[in-house]
Amino acid sequence: GDYYVTVMRSSEKSGDGGIQRIKGDKVADFATGLNEPKGIGFTGEFLVTTDVTKVWKIDAEGKKSLLAEKSDFPHEVRYLNDVAVAADNKSVFVSDMGANTKMFGPQGLWPVGSEQAKEIPVVGRIYEITMDGDVSVAVEADSAMLNPNGVTVANDGGLLIAEFFKGNILKTKNGEPKLLRAGLRGADGIEQGADGNIYLSSWTQGRVWKLDAKARNAEVLRQGLYSAADFYLDEEQNQLIVPDMRAGLLFFIPLNQ
Repeated sequence: GDYYVTVMRSSEKSGDGGIQRIKGDKVADFATGLNEPKGIGFTGEFLVTTDVTKVWKIDAEGKKSLLAEKSDFPHEVRYLNDVAVAADNKSVFVSDMGANTKMFGPQGLWPVGSEQAKEIPVVGRIYEITMDGDVSVAVEADSAMLNPNGVTVANDGGLLIAEFFKGNILKTKNGEPKLLRAGLRGADGIEQGADGNIYLSSWTQGRVWKLDAKARNAEVLRQGLYSAADFYLDEEQNQLIVPDMRAGLLFFIPLNQ
C-alpha cells in the first residue's frame, strides 16, 4: 500500500540520489547512495531502478545490489531511463535514451527536420535484464526510436515505447517497433490500462494525455506542469501519480475526471 519514488537531486553530486517511500502522508528515505535514479518497477520481490549506466535491485529492507552495470551491456549505454517489469516478474525491460545530450538547443528540443536533428546518432535501445543479471537487446536501434524514454509491457505482451525527441509512440511486434503515432514531443512515461487506453506524459510540454489503444484521440488529462515525468498508473485507486520533476511535486490525477 506504500508508494516508492525515485529522487535524482543534484546531477553534480555523486551519491545523493535515492528512493523515498510515501506511507500515508509521511515521506522517508528508503534506499540511499544512488546517483540519478529514474524509472522504477516492482517485481513482487524487488524494486528495480535505473541509475545512468547501472541498474539496481532493492530488497524490502531498502538494501541495494547491482543487477547490471555498464560493462554488462552488449552495446555502450549512454543514459538508462525507464523500467518495465515483464509479465512473469522474471526480467525487466529498460530503455537507453542513446544520445540524449544532442537533443536540445538553446530554445529547447531541436526542430525535427533541422541539421542538428540529423546529427543525432541512432543508438537508443531497449534491453531486457533477467533477475539474475543477464542482459540482452529487446528492441534494436531504429530511427523511429531515436531517443527512447518510456517503456511498458502492452496488454497483448508486446512493448509500448515513448520516444522523446520526435514524440513517436511505438509498439513492438516480434521485437520490431511499429510507429503508432508521431508528434507528442518530450514523450516520457507511458502505461496501458486494463481497458486498453494508453496514458502518456511529456516532460517538455508538461502534459499528460489519455489515448486509445491505437494511440489515437489524445485527451489532455492535465497540463501546466513544469516537467511531467515517468508516472504510476494506479488502477486500484483509479488514478495516475505523476511526478512534476523540476517542481519536486507529485500530482494525483483521477482517471475519470
